[in-house]
Amino acid sequence: MEINQTIKPNLQIRAFYMFFIFIGVQIGVGIIGAPRFIYAAAERDSWISILIAFVYTCLVVWVMLLTLKQYPNADFFGIHVDIFGVWLGKLLATLYILYHAFSFLSILLTYIEVVQIFLYQALPNIVITGLIILIVGYAVMGGIRIVVGATFLFFLMTFWLLFILYDPFIRMDWDNLLPLFQSSFPQIIEGTKATAYTISGFEILYILYPFIQNKNKLKVPIFLGLSFTFIVLLVVTIISIGYFSPIGLKSVNWALLILFKSASFTFIERLDYIVICAWMLVILPNLIILLWSMTYGIKRLYKIPQRITLYIVIAFMLIVVNFFQYDYQISNFTDLTAKLAFWIVFIYPFVLYLLVILKKKFKKRKGSGTA
Repeated sequence: MEINQTIKPNLQIRAFYMFFIFIGVQIGVGIIGAPRFIYAAAERDSWISILIAFVYTCLVVWVMLLTLKQYPNADFFGIHVDIFGVWLGKLLATLYILYHAFSFLSILLTYIEVVQIFLYQALPNIVITGLIILIVGYAVMGGIRIVVGATFLFFLMTFWLLFILYDPFIRMDWDNLLPLFQSSFPQIIEGTKATAYTISGFEILYILYPFIQNKNKLKVPIFLGLSFTFIVLLVVTIISIGYFSPIGLKSVNWALLILFKSASFTFIERLDYIVICAWMLVILPNLIILLWSMTYGIKRLYKIPQRITLYIVIAFMLIVVNFFQYDYQISNFTDLTAKLAFWIVFIYPFVLYLLVILKKKFKKRKGSGTA
């Protein structure tokens, strides 16, 4: 297995699109219920937790870039084979792919739960999964350029959803945000930790890096994408705190959807139905990018054609979703995925960077010794 890759020009993407990729892979089902979990930990100072999470996430991405720059054109899989050797490196990289499978399944299950609660309670899991995964699989079959193009297109198609928040914004009670600075530091940090599941996804940079054509212009779109995601999360959380009562927010499972449902416009009825259907377009970039990363990762590690892996993963997902019939099962699985995200996405990049630097120094010292 080659550590550094040579990507054909027709498969390369411009750094500009990383702005849309970061937004597309971060904003999904997590943000629907994020205000409740952040508020449960940090209460009125939830905005501080989000700001700390933003700064920390920027630090993590910066460390990821430093790690990738130690190689000419390597990705997550190549780096692990270089650091740990072929067998252990492939094993650890396979666990990374498995984490993406967990993320994919948790997003899918959460959206299925939303559809069954707000729209069609008796609709079987496999029906919703089949409809969604048909679109996702078709996009992944087109390759990396189609994956990026779909992410860009779905962003443009769903951007209007943010303007619906204007109605609950003008009806929120600003006194619910007061008094400020009442939460303790451990509570604020716990609120920061509660954002892990919502803002994870940017680790896709580890896999997409070799495909980026103009890497010297990568930082601006990446950090702008992160800023956009956190601004949306901050706005949604502040509106949720102001709109719901302090006790009410802790008992609302889908705060963002309730905000959309409460919006009232004279020219349209049952806006919540439209929003829930449109939200599928929001989660599709999540699912497309994650499915592509899984199939591409297996191709890199084990030389299995991506199309074959795609069929296997799709069949596996269609089977597994039927084992989740109750909301507590989905909740427990999502909590497990959130815990994995905290360690894999927000902690492990620092460990990996340290190992890469140590390996580089060891090689340099060994080379100078033999000379």
